[in-house]
Amino acid sequence: MSIIEALQFRYATKKFDDNKFVSEPDINIIKEAFNLTATSYGLQPIKLIVLKNKSLQSDLVPITMNQEQVAQASHVLVFCIDSKIDANYIETYFNRIKKIRQTPDDILKGFKDYLISDFNTKSQENIELWATNQAYLAMGNLLTVCANLRIDACPMEGFLSNEYDNKFKLKDKDLKSVLVMPIGYRAQDDFMSKLKKVRKPLDEVIIDLS
Repeated sequence: MSIIEALQFRYATKKFDDNKFVSEPDINIIKEAFNLTATSYGLQPIKLIVLKNKSLQSDLVPITMNQEQVAQASHVLVFCIDSKIDANYIETYFNRIKKIRQTPDDILKGFKDYLISDFNTKSQENIELWATNQAYLAMGNLLTVCANLRIDACPMEGFLSNEYDNKFKLKDKDLKSVLVMPIGYRAQDDFMSKLKKVRKPLDEVIIDLS
């Protein structure tokens, strides 16, 4: 299947078949794809909860605007951000670069010092907004990966983040939930799966410059 065919296959699934489950090999691909997602500066201020527990999933319905997909889905992906991005966080990132690439300190120092200084001047609100933007990049990437694997998904912003944070004890880990994406396989009676996509013509969204 071509990437365009995969994207034509994809839609925001409104009803999942709760008797079908995503295989462990495919879940591992999704995890790897999340980890390989591009992020600003390469800092990866994001983490992914991969939930497969029907009881817990059902508990999420009332705090997800009563959207039943979280209960029906094979798995629920919860995209989280690191809320504490300080000098130690950035030092850890550059130590990882040094270990993996064997890059000398004198080459890394200028960029490292810049990032530490830059984040030191950002408000907590701006840090979390920046990190949330990286979560959207990850969700977009996983939507495409899932489509390519013929796995259905539904991206969600409509949920009570504080309630999710409390349920998964995220504050203890300096994390905040920002996005939710149930994944699995569409129910045969999900009428949305039969509808044509509604998109603007290409010439209204693409500006070719030469």
